[in-house]
Amino acid sequence: MIIYESTKEQFVGDVVNELLIDRLYNSYQKKIGRTSKAEIRSWENSLQKMSNVMQDDEIPNDAAVAIEFNIPNTSKRVDFLIAGNDGNQDHVVIVELKQWEEVEKVTNRDAIVRTYVGGGNRNIIHPSYQAWSYAALIEDFNENVQEKEIQLKPCAYLHNYRKTENDPLTDDHYKAHLEKAPVFTKGEIQKLRAFIKKFIRKGDQNHLIYQIENGKIRPSKSLQDALNNMLKGNEEFIMIDEQKVFFEEAFHQAIEAVKTNTKQVMIVEGGPGTGKSVLAINLLVKLIDQGLLAMYVTKNSAPREVYSTKLKGDFRKTHIDNLFKGSGSFTEVDDNEFDVLIVDEAHRLNEKSGMFRNKGENQVKELIKGSKFTIFFIDENQKVTLSDIGSVDMIKKYARQYNADIISCALTSQFRCDGSDGYIAWLDDVLQIRNTANKNDLGMDYDIRLYDNPNEMLEEIERLNERNNKSRVMAGYCWEWPKKNRQDVNHHDISIPEHDFGISWNIENTWAIENSSVREAGCIHTAQGLEFDYVGVIIGDDMRFENGQIITDFTKRAKTDQSLKGIKGIAKEDLEKAHTLADPIIRNTYRTLMTRGQKGCFVFCTDSALQEYLKERLEKVTLYRREREETLYLVDNEEGYDT
Repeated sequence: MIIYESTKEQFVGDVVNELLIDRLYNSYQKKIGRTSKAEIRSWENSLQKMSNVMQDDEIPNDAAVAIEFNIPNTSKRVDFLIAGNDGNQDHVVIVELKQWEEVEKVTNRDAIVRTYVGGGNRNIIHPSYQAWSYAALIEDFNENVQEKEIQLKPCAYLHNYRKTENDPLTDDHYKAHLEKAPVFTKGEIQKLRAFIKKFIRKGDQNHLIYQIENGKIRPSKSLQDALNNMLKGNEEFIMIDEQKVFFEEAFHQAIEAVKTNTKQVMIVEGGPGTGKSVLAINLLVKLIDQGLLAMYVTKNSAPREVYSTKLKGDFRKTHIDNLFKGSGSFTEVDDNEFDVLIVDEAHRLNEKSGMFRNKGENQVKELIKGSKFTIFFIDENQKVTLSDIGSVDMIKKYARQYNADIISCALTSQFRCDGSDGYIAWLDDVLQIRNTANKNDLGMDYDIRLYDNPNEMLEEIERLNERNNKSRVMAGYCWEWPKKNRQDVNHHDISIPEHDFGISWNIENTWAIENSSVREAGCIHTAQGLEFDYVGVIIGDDMRFENGQIITDFTKRAKTDQSLKGIKGIAKEDLEKAHTLADPIIRNTYRTLMTRGQKGCFVFCTDSALQEYLKERLEKVTLYRREREETLYLVDNEEGYDT
């Protein structure tokens, strides 16, 4: 979708005659239906500056101009496009416009600068990287750009920004991005004109803007090849046993659904560590390789960012990011707009979308509507917020509404917790989620330890992390996560004064794979859907032990936690109802955190009674193991085995 399209001559005339804002506003109202003239006027300064740039006789009058091109299947918008020909080749120049006046360099992050936006100084993407990433996104998914060999040339224009000596905006730290998309600033209008004229010497004879706006959305061959190469030999994504069986079934069902244009919904149930995410990533890559429009969908941004980073190899991460979507991205989706949607952590789906929960109708419904084949990976025991509504019954309900064929299956093999579903059953019994036969039996050896001092637990996690960067600390959401000092790892959000212990909440969503983030703690929102070798879990004041029972207390959750949003209002009306709603959320939170480790889980409790209870349960496990080993020893000796 494009908000405004014209020739260079008409664009300049609309600005000079003060007609542009009204035309933009009317187009916005017609195509999107929600904006204000004040919002449109916020562009006025930038568009006036671009009009000045375009007033060059060597830029042809019949070059095409477009404003606010919405890249399909994304919320991203290209500020300004100029289309034409250099005499041999069609080109479209992409201009990212910024009204910034100051910039700080951020040395410990790639392609990130710090500037004043949204009422405060924030880390934000470098404008060169932003312009290049938009061009890469269009190249990767627009069939007309690929087949008609339309060349995209990105740049950025900071018309209020005056460069200084050793300027942070153009520092060598950003050299790779500046080479792909140069940045022009105040006083460099001639340089920007020269950049445009290098590619636009003749007008738009081939309707390039139309070609881009109406190009079919299909993954490029280069993207297919890159994804295949990344997956080959990547041990993180190798499928084994049951995973491979499910992969083959899901892959062929998806191909058949697209081929026959028959809507299908596949539901894959599986507990922690059953390999759901590995299966999902393999499906994504294989389906893209077949030229299908497939997307990986999760509610939480942390798993999306971690998996896209792990997958990128030597390929720029932005290319891969475009395949990973939030579950709220489909509120205005058309019927069967996608070939395949792969929905991980489907139990975390919400009813409404958007920051204020005011968009869309139901995420489950929208995902099924928008795809010919939708596969949901789900574990109903991992719902950890009041807004989590994803369920097998709900998926089936909307699948029937769209006359979709339903395929149900379950993953049971464990690839986490040392292959032991016995540990998970034991944990359910310990946390009093359900009674199980595994009161004292973990099934197999699994390294579970209790620490009376959180500093010692952190030290052990740091030691183990040195092996392969796969050990992390996590905590219940009982400590505030303030915006102030958000980027300061030395600011200890989580503080346990009696042990002189402090640690920051994780700074980036990719904390799970950043080497420097072992001294940061993840929460349920940044840990769910991920796995590690070892995890250290801090159980906060929202869980304690009284009179032989585990008690949960939603009043001890941090105010910044959105998991139990609205619970205080419910409590005022009906305290018992509030407790009934919150109790499984809190128990599931710790169950989820304590099943993130493949090899081991270490625990510290702020409640001393809960710590003692867990010690007793672990002592019984140790006693059971000893008795079992002694029994096996006696049996072996009686039968004459060499022990």
